[in-house]
Amino acid sequence: MYSAIAANKRNTVIIIGFFVALLGGLSAWWGYATGNGSSAILIIGFVLLYTVFQYYAASSIAIAMSGAQEIQKTDNPRLWRIVENLAITEGLPMPRVYIIPDDAPNAFATGRDPKHAVVAATTGLLNLMDDKELEGVMAHELGHVQNYDIRVSTIVFGLVSALGVLADMAIRASFFAGDRRSNRDDNGMGALLLVIGIAASIVAFLVGPLVSAAVSRQREYLADATGAHTTRYPEGLASALEKLAQFGKPLRRASNSMAHMYFADPIKPGLTERLFSTHPPIGKRIERLRQIGTKF
Repeated sequence: MYSAIAANKRNTVIIIGFFVALLGGLSAWWGYATGNGSSAILIIGFVLLYTVFQYYAASSIAIAMSGAQEIQKTDNPRLWRIVENLAITEGLPMPRVYIIPDDAPNAFATGRDPKHAVVAATTGLLNLMDDKELEGVMAHELGHVQNYDIRVSTIVFGLVSALGVLADMAIRASFFAGDRRSNRDDNGMGALLLVIGIAASIVAFLVGPLVSAAVSRQREYLADATGAHTTRYPEGLASALEKLAQFGKPLRRASNSMAHMYFADPIKPGLTERLFSTHPPIGKRIERLRQIGTKF
């Protein structure tokens, strides 16, 4: 149990560390090529400001995009009681609880810290799961809050965005330098900037999403392990995943931008998209949970 949690945290740090080193290298390359290293700092500063905005606005955006409706205890005592008991068990503040009017079984959690947490479940999930299975799903979602996963996702978002801005500026600068035909140095600078721009574009638009998806998959495994630790009953979550594999379907208001927040992939990606999937295969998650169950 604890080794599974530690391994997933370690994997996340390694992936993000690799990406930070890559961004730093490209930024340094930009500064060397242009002779103005401060420009790379300005780019990263701008992206950081935008990331901070996303960080604080994430919950409101997710609620609006999903169509979730906030409830009180009298509106759905079953869901409220399960969430309340899990929060008490882990010593977390009671999160705001929402229900999404959608027949597709799914759930999500968001919030920059436990004091600002939000959990939501679809009507399809409430109808499909028994109490133990629903408890497992909501424990998984509270695991995301407990592990500060919204912070991790915004860090990755900021890194990918920074690379995208750096790539765009390098390509634009290369054309500007290439248009100044006064001497060979300008042409050489334009070629170098174009190489930087192409390299950064490849990383931003191919490697970036791969890294983002890899981090998200590790956080899903971590939330599974955390949820199993909270309930002390991994089989409840494993059974819920089995039902999702059998009866799951895409959400009506599914969005790629918040797919990583959901308990299960809300879009059902095809073969090509699976490499970029924000969720591990359900079969693999079930296998890990049942391995954890043998260690209690």
